[in-house]
Amino acid sequence: MITFENIRYRLLTIDTLTIAPGVTSVIGPNGSGKSTFLKICAGIAEPKSGMVLVDGKAPRETEIGFVNEFPDRNILFSTVKDELASPLRFRHTPCGETERTVRACAGTMGITRLLDRNMQDLSGGEKVLVALAAACISRPRVLILDECDSHLDAQRCAWLNTVLHASGAEYVLRCTQQMETAAEGDYLLYIQKGKVVHAGTPAVVFPLLSDTPFYPQSWRWPV
Repeated sequence: MITFENIRYRLLTIDTLTIAPGVTSVIGPNGSGKSTFLKICAGIAEPKSGMVLVDGKAPRETEIGFVNEFPDRNILFSTVKDELASPLRFRHTPCGETERTVRACAGTMGITRLLDRNMQDLSGGEKVLVALAAACISRPRVLILDECDSHLDAQRCAWLNTVLHASGAEYVLRCTQQMETAAEGDYLLYIQKGKVVHAGTPAVVFPLLSDTPFYPQSWRWPV
C-alpha cells in the first residue's frame, strides 16, 4: 500500500489516505493540487510535515518512473537513444544489456524510428512517448503520469492503457482531464482545493460527481 499520514505541503492537506496496488486515476479542477500530490508520491517534493510510504519505504527509496505534464521538462539528454538508456546507465547496467533493453523497449513503444533523432526535433506527442518509455524501461514499482495523455491523440490514448498494464508497475498513478480514461482505472481520487474529497472505485466516486464536469459522458448516456 501507498500510505499518507498528516501531509502538509503548499495547498495540499491530507490527514490519511491509502492507495492500493493497481491503476489510480487522479482528477480535479486546475490548481487543486493534483501535480503537487503526484510529486510528493514520486519523492520529487517532500512535505513540510507528515509521511508518505510505499509499502513501508520512502518514495526516494523506491523505484519510481515519473512523466511530467510538460514534455520538455522530461528531457535530460540530446538524443532519444540516450534518453531511453539513461535510467539503465544510472544503475550501471552493462552496455550490451542496456543496448538490447533500449531496442526492445523502443519496439514495444513503437518508437524505434526515433532512436537516432534529437529530442528537441520531436513533436510534443513524440516527446511524451519517449518520456513514457524512459519511465518504464527499468520496470519501476511505481509509475506516475501527470496528464501526459493531453499530448496524445485518441488512438495513442487507448494504446496507453495497454502500455500501463504491461509496464509491470505495481502502482500506477495517472492524472488526467479525460473522464473516460479516468473511468478505466481501478481506483479514483478527486482532489479539490488541496484535499482528497472523494476516494474509491470509479463506480463509487463518479456518482458523487454527476452534477459536475468531472463525470464521463458515456455514463450520462449509456448505450
